[in-house]
Amino acid sequence: MPETLIKVDLTQSAYDNDMVHNRWHPDIPMVAYVKPGADFIVETYDWTGGFIKNNDSADDVRDIDLSIVHFLSGPIGVEGAEPGDLLVVDLLDIGAKPESQWGFNGFFSKKNGGGFLTEHFPQAQKSIWDFEGMFTKSRHVPGVRFPGLIHPGLIGCLPDPKMLETWNTREKALYDTDPERVPALATLPFGPTAHMGRLKGDAKDAAAATGARTVPPREHGGNCDIKDLSRGSKIYFPVYVPGAGLSMGDLHFSQGDGEITFCGAIEMAGWVHLKVELIKDGMAKYGIKNPIFKPSPITPKYDDHLIFEGISVDESGGQHYLDVHIAYRQACLNAIEYLKKFGYSGAQAYSILGTAPVQGHISGVVDIPNACATLWIPTKIFEFDINPGADGPTKFLDGSVQMPLSPDL
Repeated sequence: MPETLIKVDLTQSAYDNDMVHNRWHPDIPMVAYVKPGADFIVETYDWTGGFIKNNDSADDVRDIDLSIVHFLSGPIGVEGAEPGDLLVVDLLDIGAKPESQWGFNGFFSKKNGGGFLTEHFPQAQKSIWDFEGMFTKSRHVPGVRFPGLIHPGLIGCLPDPKMLETWNTREKALYDTDPERVPALATLPFGPTAHMGRLKGDAKDAAAATGARTVPPREHGGNCDIKDLSRGSKIYFPVYVPGAGLSMGDLHFSQGDGEITFCGAIEMAGWVHLKVELIKDGMAKYGIKNPIFKPSPITPKYDDHLIFEGISVDESGGQHYLDVHIAYRQACLNAIEYLKKFGYSGAQAYSILGTAPVQGHISGVVDIPNACATLWIPTKIFEFDINPGADGPTKFLDGSVQMPLSPDL
């Protein structure tokens, strides 16, 4: 049996576990070392460290202090890893903690994090999803059931001091263009809630003051939220510090492309069984700046999709030039309006897009002025037929089941 290098106790605060951290910084000490070729298991908290509960209230989503996230297990050192190498990570298997067979999806208040469609869903809402082996369904979103494509939303290696400075400098410059914006343009370093693993005392305080927040993806990987990084995937990470410093967390049972609800997958506590290898001087050999990966050979098999288009024209009719962000937003909004015809609330439809194995595609970026993005919804995840027909849509749901909503205080 492979060794469990990092264990988490879900009854214990993540801040009390010194094999966990919530910032990126080169001074965070390694919690374990492995040799190339080793395989091992790492347990993780959910990304909030257990703040979100399995109940029928969205108060926790409304009230969470987002400066605490994400809680990551690691960093793990790999013997012989040097800057310029590639760390090869095989995701052999991933699962939920046996004592925690559920996950959550949430919309954050516009005043506290927001999300992709925050102007349309500005208040905190939540749905709970129960796991049935490889399948999941929700008491808050009726009429859908689908298999999970379980993956780490966040995995990457420690930055070196130069890269950390680059991140903080460029993100601060963006933030300063509109510092009063809600939601903020970037999440800047914030020492008071930093958990720096085994770093203690003055060294901890100094690193916490500049430690990069874990919210965005960056050159080292990080919070990429790629649903296809599931069991059987292979990832090639750039190495920036001796030992590489591999950390992971933010496990998702399932997610739609784009993680559009921000807390946009089915978030869970769990474990990852992985194997590591090295390609010496791999960054230069292959011209790699950002990670590359091979996807899982195991994916939910759906052959029939309903595909929604969006173009670079915003909700007010404003024309934009090849803007794929707006185009994908429009595709999502078009899908939500369609699903409402079958009895879903807008929030339930939005939650489906964030949790189910929907596909997002950039379908056209050359036909000025409109980019075209598409959203592919598997029709067989529903317990009823959602395809268009001559008789019009049937309202299968009566609105008696709703997602919990917590207004801003």
